[in-house]
Amino acid sequence: MAVGQDGPPAGLGLGCCVLVVLLLLGGSGSPGTPPPPRATWAERQGHAGEGAPRGRANLEGYEAVKKHLGAVGALSKQYWQYLACKVWQEGCEEEKEEQKEPGPSPGWSLPLVGQDYLEILSAWYCSFGKCCETGDCRIVNNITGLEADLSEQLHGQHLAKEVVVRAVQGFLQSPQPKKALVLSFHGWSGTGKNFVARMVASHLYRDGLRSDCVRVFISLLHFPHHKYLDSYKAQLQRQLSETLQLCRQSLFIFDEAEKLHSSLLDAIRPFMAPYGNEGQADQQRAIFLFLSNLGGNTINEVALDFWRAGRAREEISMEFLEQRLRLELQEPAENSYAHSHLLRENLIDFLVPFLPLEFHHVKLCARDAFLARGLPFSEATLDAVARMMVFVPKEEKLFSAQGCKSVPQRINYFLP
Repeated sequence: MAVGQDGPPAGLGLGCCVLVVLLLLGGSGSPGTPPPPRATWAERQGHAGEGAPRGRANLEGYEAVKKHLGAVGALSKQYWQYLACKVWQEGCEEEKEEQKEPGPSPGWSLPLVGQDYLEILSAWYCSFGKCCETGDCRIVNNITGLEADLSEQLHGQHLAKEVVVRAVQGFLQSPQPKKALVLSFHGWSGTGKNFVARMVASHLYRDGLRSDCVRVFISLLHFPHHKYLDSYKAQLQRQLSETLQLCRQSLFIFDEAEKLHSSLLDAIRPFMAPYGNEGQADQQRAIFLFLSNLGGNTINEVALDFWRAGRAREEISMEFLEQRLRLELQEPAENSYAHSHLLRENLIDFLVPFLPLEFHHVKLCARDAFLARGLPFSEATLDAVARMMVFVPKEEKLFSAQGCKSVPQRINYFLP
């Protein structure tokens, strides 16, 4: 981290200013706690008339000020640690260690208003490019982690794994991309489309799907009624524009894309079209992920043909499968893709096929589910979970009809 190497003099000055603001917002003593009640004018006058010795009053006043300054000093340290962790990503380990230490809690908490101002500060400070390598603390772009996690946790999808990593990496490393990156995921339910979309979000953004730079749209949830299409189009375009203005790199995920009306897909088209000027590529990079069940049958037929021919599914090439998939999507059927301009104008950069999952893939999903919950399991248990799934076709019983979608819930039957 560049700012951490030099020990930022500018950062200290900024931190001091912010510290004063936070202390003003939090008040004296413990932040978030009301100040002690002040004596009324009559009470003060009454005490003054009692003739208490001036020396004792001065001593008590000195002790009170000393105690107050001590509290403010301790509080300032807490605020500074929180600020350094939040803005520069430094000192977070120390804060965690202090929380683990036994003993009474300091009893401080950052006021809600202070948190809001700290978020604004973080975004403002990072806008100068001093916060992280990407110039925005919200963006991490951990391609190495993405590739490693997909290799370990995405089962039976050699094509999707390779295409997603190469496409995202190439787009992020390009100094001047000509357009937004558009990936269209296709395959049966439960084969890993949503899983990969979540992985992309979590490795490109610090807060994953909760990031301000990530927007998720689900067709039947966000656009359920065709009679409101004009309103949906206006809202969608406004939300895309606002996110692009807020973030230098945005991610948009459209789930159940096959159920999106073609007019909504066309409303997104200007955001995926080639950039109008060179500077736009640096200011507004965007990645679009469309998740769809369309093409699942074609993908399954290819996988079944390879199995019947005695060939490994890993021999299925991207070139061979993409041609078959593109032909199906362009057929004049009642689907949004065929009627939209996305395919006709080559706005989709990659069609990403997700192959159907076999018995041993389901067992791997069950293993991951047990490990994620820290539960013991045996090989016999994994076999039992996999046998609970429905496999098709009827003769071969080769592919899981639901993929791995319900596996995490099914392991509950085998808990002690």
